[in-house]
Amino acid sequence: MTEIKGLRHWVFWPPFLVLTISVFLSLTSPESFVAWTSATNTWLLAHFDWLFSYSVLFFVVLIAAIFCSPFGAIRIGGRAAKPKLTLWNWFAITLCTTIATGLLFWGAAEPIFHLTAPPESLGLVAGSAEAARFALSTLFLHWTFSPYAIYTVPALAFALAFHNRQQPFSLVSNLFPFFRGEPSARLAGFIDSVCLLALVLGMAASLGSGVMTVLGGIDFFYPLPRTPLMFGLVCALIVGSFLVSAMTGLMKGITFLSSWNARIFVALSAFIFFFGPMGAIVTNGVSALGDYFTGFLGKSLFIGSTSGDPWPQNWSVFYWANWLAWAPVTAMFLGQIAYGYTVRAFIAMNWILPSLFGILWMSIFGGATLQLQLSGTVDIAARMKTGGAESAVYALLEQYPFSSVVIAIFVFTTFLSFVTGADANTEAMGAISTRGVRADNPGASPLLKFAWGLAIGIVSWVMVSFAGLNGIRMLSNLGGFPALLLVLAVSIGLAWIFLSGKFRELDKP
Repeated sequence: MTEIKGLRHWVFWPPFLVLTISVFLSLTSPESFVAWTSATNTWLLAHFDWLFSYSVLFFVVLIAAIFCSPFGAIRIGGRAAKPKLTLWNWFAITLCTTIATGLLFWGAAEPIFHLTAPPESLGLVAGSAEAARFALSTLFLHWTFSPYAIYTVPALAFALAFHNRQQPFSLVSNLFPFFRGEPSARLAGFIDSVCLLALVLGMAASLGSGVMTVLGGIDFFYPLPRTPLMFGLVCALIVGSFLVSAMTGLMKGITFLSSWNARIFVALSAFIFFFGPMGAIVTNGVSALGDYFTGFLGKSLFIGSTSGDPWPQNWSVFYWANWLAWAPVTAMFLGQIAYGYTVRAFIAMNWILPSLFGILWMSIFGGATLQLQLSGTVDIAARMKTGGAESAVYALLEQYPFSSVVIAIFVFTTFLSFVTGADANTEAMGAISTRGVRADNPGASPLLKFAWGLAIGIVSWVMVSFAGLNGIRMLSNLGGFPALLLVLAVSIGLAWIFLSGKFRELDKP
């Protein structure tokens, strides 16, 4: 590893060694390791749940304000910059490298959780029409404008720093409003190292969700035991696939995979809509969307502290932490591919359009699932108790024509979704660990990609095998907290150049 040309040793080795030690401890003493991570997770949620929620609301307000301001006219890369991606490829890459796997796993499962166990402090009756409306509107909170704002803030900052300010390929470049020149190498190395660790934890959590979803689909055709060996085999298949894609180059594999992935998303949602309860999907979706927009501020600020309700920590904060763990490093990739487009187009493509797609997806999958449960057609909640959260979407798909074919496509899409997102992030992780990455030289060492991919797979396998869904939640929170501090600092820097008018200095010929 030390022979890799340009390796940033103080960036690569600290998080890699921390992960190696953690994996060793989790294998030799899994109960103690899970107990320690659980205690750390509990402490973080008890002390900083408010910071997660309030920060995410600030990101949404900031991005909306920039979109509507003259700042939106600044062109990424300068006035003469020409886009390198078509609008369709840009949208497909953005959609499929961010929260696509989550849409697949939680689209059917999450509304059933909220329907059967709504927040105690809100006084909703489990299984009622009010609880169903709350469940669907909560899906909009968790899967649309708020999470995509988490990605868009650091991605926009990096795009401007990398292409307009010619800052180095480092996460510290996102903080360019605070520096007159280039920041110190030590600070850059420290921030990059911490965020690499956060991303590995976040990706491992998402990979765990993907593994559980894939196994849930395979169960439809041939039930398999949920053993560490089986989890390991599925992890290895997914990790091996995204490493092969990553080796093909920065854009070739990602562009191809994301384009087909997005097409399958559209086809699946259209199939569920037209062959499902269309009237109920539209009616309930519109009603829940109204609740979402009218109650957006209250939902965003709901942390349950005064009532002692653990619901916000278990759900909203869990999601914010997961997106934040991915955000800093994913943002570097999203910013890198935005060359030639305006800031307003960037926000539309990274914030507005994916959020609108999330509303459609959750209205269709969440609405169809809730309708099956409320009508008594299928007791999906009971299926989830015996088969896990991953069984919800398959209980839904079984009710449709050509269910075997559709489920096979869904399993493949889950597999493809994580491969696409991991491809982009593994590339970024390798680039951060290497010196000399520039706009005209975006590649990273294949060996570094392999090392990070292996680390992600092992951490995910350990947590899914020995801690299940709770392990996924803990990984998200542990990885998200340090990333939260960075993204919050980035947002403050963006707000400063926005309010002071200094964004005009970025308008290069």
